[in-house]
Amino acid sequence: MNTSSSNRVTGNALGGYLTLECARRENGTPFISRQDFRVPIHIGKGHVDEGALVLNLSNPTAGFFDGDRVDLDITVADGARLVLSTPAASRVYRTRSGKPAANFQNFTVGEGAFLEWIPEAFIPHADASYEQTTRILLAPSSSLLFFEWIAPGRVASGEAFAYQNLRWEMDLRIGGNLTARERFNLKPGDHSLSGLKAAFPKAHYLSLYASGEMTQHWPADAIDQLNSATTLIGHGPLGGGVFVLRALCEDSRSTRKLLHDLRLLLYSTAKMSPPALGRSIL
Repeated sequence: MNTSSSNRVTGNALGGYLTLECARRENGTPFISRQDFRVPIHIGKGHVDEGALVLNLSNPTAGFFDGDRVDLDITVADGARLVLSTPAASRVYRTRSGKPAANFQNFTVGEGAFLEWIPEAFIPHADASYEQTTRILLAPSSSLLFFEWIAPGRVASGEAFAYQNLRWEMDLRIGGNLTARERFNLKPGDHSLSGLKAAFPKAHYLSLYASGEMTQHWPADAIDQLNSATTLIGHGPLGGGVFVLRALCEDSRSTRKLLHDLRLLLYSTAKMSPPALGRSIL
């Protein structure tokens, strides 16, 4: 974890971090073996369900402001099972200084381990600037469900695609080999949003990476049947047993329904029951 710029609080910005490791006891029960965090990150009380440790990560402040930085370093040790969620949407507010808010995420999943990342929507407010960098390192026998949901903004307040820019970077590696790389920079007023707006004027974007036990029997036909007048889905295999899914949804209601249906479908296909998140996603 890099805390050189995050291990501080100034008069203008917050620098927070979370270091978390989930390990497995001899009887198979997952537990938090190491944790350290600083505002604006807080860990809720966890519970074990369906063999997985379920934790909610929350931001006790209003959200991200310009200059804020958060570093996440999440490790799932060999054989452990961890589900991470958020109890509410993440928000990034108008930049006053022109500086972006930044979030750096590192996820390491060991041999025979499982990680599900299923946050609520990310909502950029008008004139917001935000950068997110994600690194996922999977062992060859690990399993993954990694969801991301980007909203167009505060639609009810007339702020659809009214932010300054969103920059997303993601690398996914299996055993050190690069399997997937994403780079996109969304700026209202240029071509970067044309694909989103062509489908729906206020489109929500849902992304999923899945691997391991969640993709041994990929339910391609059943996923295709989730397409509708309000939901457009594309999906397919990458190397190393990884599958990727992209969806554009007309609004938050259709996105939430798709997220719910996808999660149930993938767990059911893997002949498992989804761990209870402690909140409703429908």
